[in-house]
Amino acid sequence: MTANTIVITGASSGIGRTTAITFSKAGWNVVLTARRIDALQETLASCANSDAACLLVPGDVTNEEFVSSLFAQAVVKFGRVDVLFNNAGASAPATPWEELSLESFQFIMNVNVVGPFLCTREAVKLFKKQEPQGGRIINNGSISAHVPRPLSAPYTTSKHAIAGLTKSTALDGRAFGITCTQLDIGNAVTPLLQDKMGEGALQPNGSRMVEATFDPQYVADTVLYIASLPGNVAVLEMNIMAAEAPLVGRG
Repeated sequence: MTANTIVITGASSGIGRTTAITFSKAGWNVVLTARRIDALQETLASCANSDAACLLVPGDVTNEEFVSSLFAQAVVKFGRVDVLFNNAGASAPATPWEELSLESFQFIMNVNVVGPFLCTREAVKLFKKQEPQGGRIINNGSISAHVPRPLSAPYTTSKHAIAGLTKSTALDGRAFGITCTQLDIGNAVTPLLQDKMGEGALQPNGSRMVEATFDPQYVADTVLYIASLPGNVAVLEMNIMAAEAPLVGRG
């Protein structure tokens, strides 16, 4: 039986790296992409059967031509793509509204929304024409798609946009065997989280609090579970977070 293939964006570190390693150990073909080739190569070195079952394609997922090339290379190498994990993302420091620059806002929107849009569009094109038809898209959302942190307008806006992208993809893909999931993650220990919350997370009352975290391996295992479901089973939304994370009642 031919192994299934997943494309993982933001595979150079954190959740993306852990997910890539997890899928490779589970016998999947894994297409790794991110901007930092040195960090991608570190991910590749940790993957099982990396020579035969992994494809490293460094580049910028906000670039339309690159995204087209990414999926074309995946098809040349493995014949088809079964799952896309839109994982690449960026955040910005807590910033008061009056100090937000257009440049900063647009950067976050480009990485967190334009990138997933371009990858989704290319995946849908492929899913519709490949045989057997169909595929699955999993979007890395955030609990910020539901409840914002203070002074986080660009990031929060981007993750609310992912909710719309997910639902539209699920609806428009239904007739073609395409499913889409928004996986809302809260406080998985990644370099991004550690940089953001090293001195504690900003709370609505202006204080800072060290919040509970959890191992990103559980996120990777969840992505693998969703990806392994039969095509006639969809998970539209799912939340995974530290049990003591202050989501309920935040604000």
